[in-house]
Amino acid sequence: MEERIEALVNSMTLEEKITQLLDESQEISRLDVPRYGWWNECLHGVARTGRSTVFPQAIGLASTFDVELIKQIASAIGDEGRAKFNLAIKNNNRSRFAGITYWSPNVNIFRDPRWGRGQETYGEDPYLTSRIGVAFVNGLQGNDPKYLKAAACAKHYVVHSGPEAVRHEFNAEVSMKDLWETYMPAFEALVTEANVEGVMGAYNRTNGEACCASPYLMTEILRNKWGFDGYFVSDCGAIKDIYEGHGLAQTAEEASAMAIKAGMNLNCGSSFESLNDAVKNGLLTENDIDKAVAQLYKTRFRLGFFDPEENNPFSKIGPEVVGSEEHVNLALKAAQNSMVLVKNKNNVLPLKKDLRTLFVTGPQAANAEALLGNYYGLSGNTVNFLDGIVKKVSVGTSVNYNLGQMPYQNNANPIDWTTDKAANAEACIAVMGFTGIMEGEEGGAIASPEKGDLVNARLPQAQIEFLKTIRSKGNNPLIVVITGGFPVIIPEVMELADAVIYAFYPGEQGGTALADIIFGDVSPSGRMPFTVPKTIDDLPAYENYAMEGRTYRYMTKDPLIPFGFGLSYSSVKYEATGLETSGNMIELNVKVSNEGKYNTEEIAQVYIASPMAGKGHPFYSLKDFQRISLHSGESKEVKFILDKEKFELVDEEGLRFIPEGEFSIYIGGSVPSDRSLELGASKPIGFRISPNEIN
Repeated sequence: MEERIEALVNSMTLEEKITQLLDESQEISRLDVPRYGWWNECLHGVARTGRSTVFPQAIGLASTFDVELIKQIASAIGDEGRAKFNLAIKNNNRSRFAGITYWSPNVNIFRDPRWGRGQETYGEDPYLTSRIGVAFVNGLQGNDPKYLKAAACAKHYVVHSGPEAVRHEFNAEVSMKDLWETYMPAFEALVTEANVEGVMGAYNRTNGEACCASPYLMTEILRNKWGFDGYFVSDCGAIKDIYEGHGLAQTAEEASAMAIKAGMNLNCGSSFESLNDAVKNGLLTENDIDKAVAQLYKTRFRLGFFDPEENNPFSKIGPEVVGSEEHVNLALKAAQNSMVLVKNKNNVLPLKKDLRTLFVTGPQAANAEALLGNYYGLSGNTVNFLDGIVKKVSVGTSVNYNLGQMPYQNNANPIDWTTDKAANAEACIAVMGFTGIMEGEEGGAIASPEKGDLVNARLPQAQIEFLKTIRSKGNNPLIVVITGGFPVIIPEVMELADAVIYAFYPGEQGGTALADIIFGDVSPSGRMPFTVPKTIDDLPAYENYAMEGRTYRYMTKDPLIPFGFGLSYSSVKYEATGLETSGNMIELNVKVSNEGKYNTEEIAQVYIASPMAGKGHPFYSLKDFQRISLHSGESKEVKFILDKEKFELVDEEGLRFIPEGEFSIYIGGSVPSDRSLELGASKPIGFRISPNEIN
């Protein structure tokens, strides 16, 4: 492959080489090089290119805590993407979003609820993010020894999580400790474990260096330390930010030269059109250009673009896989496993399917937007929440629906035809929350005055008042469903409602999945991938990237809903059955029992607290987890194996070490905290061990 690439690049003129460094790479007809559009997305299904299966938004995928399921989903996405690409080539469709270089997944850390793009991530925890991210990349890229099914891309490297409004000029200042403990691990795992094919640089600066022109981040760490052998792409327009937003260069050619020298291969944008002048003016050599182009062609060759179709197993994938029954069922399972039950007063759920009267209301109940989040495809097969509920109940049940309340402002018409009926029905399901018009990326959230961010991360006051009115008129069961991709702060709802479910953006089968849970066909099993604070005032300033006071690992204030928390319809008990050491491994054996009457799936989570917990180091850190299926009355023995690396801390220089003393290990169904127990989590079991006592 290297010889073929060298021959191809050497056959190009400088001008032709430069056209290959732009995301809309141009045709070179004399060399039989076709046009190729690099930019495509598949965050939770093939996006922006017509029909595809729509899976839950990334934050919902994280809430499943199910790496095998995520790998299956990503493999399905890769199949659909390759099928659509195969058709596109036959139709000579080489437009943007027709390629199979996907700029997913987003493994930034969701450090603050105000960030509108947190929905694209796998939550606040570095370990969970790395495990879900590695599974996604492995599934998407496939396991053929020679060819990639599709090319994944880890973004946005690195230390990037808002504010959206100033992302083109912002400098994220971070300590070496926080950089290596929190922001880097997922990127390192995707590069060193999953061999991710692409990495995208962020818009902002990190500690003064532009993320798309940083020798430290791009060369010293990514290429030299981690051995990355894929392509590096700028976020779209980020090279322009180097000279217009950050003031680190005077011109496009200076910024482009900085980026190429630091290790950039591909410009999403047009700044690299200035590279000819950069070479003429001595800012770069043609050899620098050759290296950048050759790296891009490694990806194109790995995708099989220049080999006969019969050599590439993925060229045989046909259109029948797109929206197939298998993939739709996978989307349904993911939606079922992603939803998180956080309150169930007096076991009001599950509801009976043959209840006499049911009222469904709320701004998101019949809104397909509430299924999608952002970066989505279109399936033609979506089931909204109202449709799912209506299909689930008995034909003899009187179901009524009114939207009832505008999502983000008071109703213009003061006449209320909803709340009396809602309060007097045998049960009321109110679907509240957000859609992508209020939270998301800079220009996508068209209803957001903060360019997609959330000022206080609370449910809109109009929605709260609507629920208060329903509650004031009756005491029949009120089930509140919250949509949105961030930690929606809902203290009033937790007081008012009998049951509360976080549904996130659950994808095309979201309505069916919600009905399955509410009416008891499936026991809820999702777990919170982030901490929900009681108030945004409990957190540091949004622009502050230090981890002190943030996430379950460093928050000193009690949360409203803890990380890792989620209820089921059963009662699960944990018992320790053994601890053994072998070599440099620690084996923990646990018996997990379903003592309730419902079949369920439990997320057993392992947390470690060091002797330095709370003294500038995390109170707890998630180190392992397993999803376990348990029939009613069933017990299973579960084994966790921890190596010494799981006990490492990070010092102020960013170096790893293991302190002297005893560590505490907790295994249970949530982060080990009083608040988890107060909300109904199972009691965790504990172990004490000194890792320095093992080899």
